Amino acid sequence: MTSATPGTPATIADVARAAAVSKTTASDALRGHGRVSGPTRRAVLDAAERLGYAPNRSARSLRTSVTETIALHIPEFLTSAEYYMSFVFGVAEQAARAGLNVTLLSSGHLPHRRTEVPQVDGLVLCDPVAEDPVVEQLMGSGLPVVTAERYVGDRQPTGVIWSDHDASMTELLDHLRASGARRPAFVASDTTGDWALTLQRTYARWCAERDVPELASKAPFGSPPGVLQAVVRQLLARAPEIDAIVCAADGAAAAVLPELRAAGRTVGEDILLASCVDSSAMRTAEPPITAVDLRPRTMGAECARLLCEILSGETPKGTVRDLPIEMKIRASTRP
Repeated sequence: MTSATPGTPATIADVARAAAVSKTTASDALRGHGRVSGPTRRAVLDAAERLGYAPNRSARSLRTSVTETIALHIPEFLTSAEYYMSFVFGVAEQAARAGLNVTLLSSGHLPHRRTEVPQVDGLVLCDPVAEDPVVEQLMGSGLPVVTAERYVGDRQPTGVIWSDHDASMTELLDHLRASGARRPAFVASDTTGDWALTLQRTYARWCAERDVPELASKAPFGSPPGVLQAVVRQLLARAPEIDAIVCAADGAAAAVLPELRAAGRTVGEDILLASCVDSSAMRTAEPPITAVDLRPRTMGAECARLLCEILSGETPKGTVRDLPIEMKIRASTRP
């Protein structure tokens, strides 16, 4: 039999029979999953079109998924940052609304052979770094992948949620200038994801456009306070005229406050201080620190939402969405 019973909707079983394949193969071909050859995929798609097959595309239940599980990968050295923990909660909450389980995929739980594929329906990667072999393996798994921020490697993710960090960094630097700063320094992150690289490029461009000397140093992401304080100490020794410091990494601005005080500087008066990532440490510091609210929980939720929509067929592959972010002005930049 090559067609559904007249008057009843075609099922996946009808499509499989018409294409002479198993139901699993038909399902994989229709969703773009698994290792299905080109001719087989075309045969399944042709059969589905002939029969008028319409899958149930409810984004809430995703009954077309195989495992009803998605995986989330965050590099282990980042998991101590408040941003990433909020991101995880956002992913988990949105996945639960869609009836999906979430598994946290660490490097140690990946298949040993690069040809093996994680047993999940799709992946969410947070701020992926191109030279990370784990990220490269996941990007090449053949599974749908949604990334938080753009991926700067060769492969293209299935979907992207990103924020305009060039615009937010420009706004932050302009705010410092309007508040009287003329020699802002930048403590950059040494990671090579799109977020960190964008901030570095924006700072360099902003300085060049205003004929301001660049005063930048890099610190390893997740550095302890002593390392960050040493970076600031060296910056101030190199250029005592620094009147503002912008810290890229989560929590770094609050960590350098003691060093600024030890140098005889008063934050919010003779030196301004700002962060590219807002957090509870920025809000409770003394003085409270101006920061960019990256909305990590919402970012996680939107990544999971987009992955669900792509898996269910509601949203096309290659979709890119912008998540608005905003600067929170506090006493550290109000001279």
